[in-house]
Amino acid sequence: MSMPPSKVQLPKPGEGKRGEKGYIGYLLRQAAGAYRHRVELALADLDVTPPQFSVLTMLAAYPGHSNADLARLALLTPQTLSVIVSNLERADSIVRRPHAIHGRIQHLDLSESGKALLATCRTRVHAIEHELIADLAPDEELAIRKWLVRVATADVA
Repeated sequence: MSMPPSKVQLPKPGEGKRGEKGYIGYLLRQAAGAYRHRVELALADLDVTPPQFSVLTMLAAYPGHSNADLARLALLTPQTLSVIVSNLERADSIVRRPHAIHGRIQHLDLSESGKALLATCRTRVHAIEHELIADLAPDEELAIRKWLVRVATADVA
């Protein structure tokens, strides 16, 4: 038997358990989902996904690393990263080159068109991030950044 539908109205973001009295973990997930959705919309016409943007960003910051390194940096599984790398390579956004010593390892770098694509993506994503912090005082922004880093690095061995 199925239960009759509940008459309780589900809360909107920012209300009830989705608001200031909600669980921190849920609020982090809700905020991350809202941020990702905004980034998806901002990059959609470029045919770039948020994970692809993350890989392009990490590759620009840390060029020449392997898929395994990039997977760790971009917080992706190695399997997901392999698909993303293949798609970005097909789009001529990245290039592979063999490791000087280890034949099975391949280094990845941004192509010139990948650098241009990343610059366009960054402009759009930075606009979103600027909106997120626009009403914060510098010390509030710094406190949030420090807290997020503490959350991300807690229990890291």
